[in-house]
Amino acid sequence: MPTIRELVGAIAQRDGVEAVIVLGRDGLLIDGRTGPTLDAEHLAAHVPALITAAEELAVHAGRGPLVTSVLEYERGLAVVCALSADAVLLVLVHPSANVGPLLFDLRRHRGNIASLV
Repeated sequence: MPTIRELVGAIAQRDGVEAVIVLGRDGLLIDGRTGPTLDAEHLAAHVPALITAAEELAVHAGRGPLVTSVLEYERGLAVVCALSADAVLLVLVHPSANVGPLLFDLRRHRGNIASLV
């Protein structure tokens, strides 16, 4: 079975991926790989607020728990994937990247990924 570090490395090697961060729901970094201009711990610390807001929206919209959120920004995408009750995956992607295969793989392998954390 692969390790969490191997998983992070495999996702980071995909075309257009600029950062991969696995964090606890408390915002603490578990593992990550980023480019030289990004701070993994700083990014991880901001994710819980996104999750809280998304889950509050889900309650009022009757959508159930957050599974995956894709946020589009001027300079790229942020994919936030709830792996378990304790862990979250953040992937930052370049705006020109094709995120379809990444989203498909995250959905298909979510259980396996969660078992690594």
